[in-house]
Amino acid sequence: MTPPPPSTEQVWEIDRAVEDLVRGEAAWAACGLAERRELIERVHAATAEQAEAWVRAAAAYKRLPDDSPLLGEEWITGPYPVLTSAGALAATVGALEAGRSPVDGFSVKPAPGGRVAVRVLPHGVWDQLLLSGFSAEVWMPPGATEDTVRAQAGLGQLRPTETGGVGVVLGAGNITSIPVLDVLYELYAHNRVVALKLNPVTDGLYEVFSRVLAPLIELGAVRILTGGADVGTYLVRHPKVGHVHMTGSAATHDAIVFGTGEEGAARKRAGKPLLDKPVTSELGGVSPTIVIPGDWSEADLRYQAEHIATQKLHNGGYNCVASQVLVVNSDWPQKDRFLAHVRRALSEAPARPAYYPGSDDRVRGAVDAYPGARRLDRGRVLLTDLDPAAPGPALTTEYFGPVLAVLELPGDMGQFLDEAILTANERLAGTLGVNLIAHPRTIAQLGCSLDRIIAELRYGTVALNAWTGVGYLTATATWGAFPGHTLDDVQSGIGIVHNALLLDTPERTVVRGPFRPAPRSVLHGEAALSPKPPWFVSNRTAATTGRLLADFAASPRWSALPGIFASALRG
Repeated sequence: MTPPPPSTEQVWEIDRAVEDLVRGEAAWAACGLAERRELIERVHAATAEQAEAWVRAAAAYKRLPDDSPLLGEEWITGPYPVLTSAGALAATVGALEAGRSPVDGFSVKPAPGGRVAVRVLPHGVWDQLLLSGFSAEVWMPPGATEDTVRAQAGLGQLRPTETGGVGVVLGAGNITSIPVLDVLYELYAHNRVVALKLNPVTDGLYEVFSRVLAPLIELGAVRILTGGADVGTYLVRHPKVGHVHMTGSAATHDAIVFGTGEEGAARKRAGKPLLDKPVTSELGGVSPTIVIPGDWSEADLRYQAEHIATQKLHNGGYNCVASQVLVVNSDWPQKDRFLAHVRRALSEAPARPAYYPGSDDRVRGAVDAYPGARRLDRGRVLLTDLDPAAPGPALTTEYFGPVLAVLELPGDMGQFLDEAILTANERLAGTLGVNLIAHPRTIAQLGCSLDRIIAELRYGTVALNAWTGVGYLTATATWGAFPGHTLDDVQSGIGIVHNALLLDTPERTVVRGPFRPAPRSVLHGEAALSPKPPWFVSNRTAATTGRLLADFAASPRWSALPGIFASALRG
């Protein structure tokens, strides 16, 4: 059903905000690069000032106790990525201001399929120390060259006076950094002034966001609005709004673009959008984790099971890139032992409220669709009776909650990998992120064919021995669906965000991490000093480490490192 129109007072508020932005576009166009750099530096400083209030507000609506280790999630996915992104954007604008490419200082190397890759992590000594063993590359599309990558980096900041009109950002309700990061990307990548409409779930962050974005609000380049679907519908259809960016589900996207009910479905079938303006989006989907069989120790099985539990249960499972389908080889001798560890890790992960609207209904729908569904402790569900020939809705419906499905595929290594790639590319809804887990010996055995596997997976972020969420947290990486989706087959969305180097038309991000945590990694010859990552749901000191990392991102300094390392080691 189409929502009722907003009230007269709401219409007046929306119209005034849009008119402010129409005037603010001229003010933004008049800002040179030096002023734009100073503005993003002020946003960085404001974020540091508001970090504590930010986490308190997020914890309030997610109903997290003050002493919960899960508060680390709010530090690490709230103020922390805004601090790192603001810092990286300031460096990008500063490079352009000095007549340099933002890519200068980053290595560019060949990648499979006639591509080049920009190595964005680690970059500098802080990354090498704090994220030891993790790396990330942004792969450009086939045919791009290093020269064109360097020359075209900067996007809208290459021509700052050529602004892009008024855009709308429909903010996410789950990860609290998303709305702010999307606003910054619209401004700095696309030169659009922005009306940010908050998801009602995050209304408690209105004051914090207003203070964080105050430098841009004072300029007239940003306005923040609250309200329900009625406000959002009126705003995106406003005649003076030229572009819409949203984070959410494909169903919400289609309702906005084509309308609701049978009329909306008919418009979608006919390819005739109701919304007559460009729309970009990040929409989640059904993300897989592919476990490549190998000879693992008991400690390996246990650690990677905790890794899977994190990929599923971080933020309660209310993540657009939460792993939903665990793909394992049915002929792997260690499969049953590994799945036993996974069940235990899911059951033992800290309890938390089902804060996101509709969660219980989605979980109930998953259980109803699979008679053999296993209800685990603390409201988690494991689906283990998927038939590879007819796996059902677990592969096509994003449950957005604590539901993990296990899909077993037979065959030797080659057969399993071919079928796993086919399943990921052709049978799962969405293309946002895919995880691969493989023992270092298996990686060595696969050799160059592993690069082929990564190249064949059509996902916006591919992570090997890391969660794709690490790509989200890397300011200079890209975040979004694999390119090529359309409004009437939107999958995980159109366009990308984050991308603090402002690379032109990147294809994907590839993240790599250590198979084992320190000190076992060192004992086995891996060049990784990272203990259990602070984003793991089983990390006991995540709240303290998350706070320290956000403080470090606000003001990087050598004196802060001992405290971070001590807290991380206790996790």
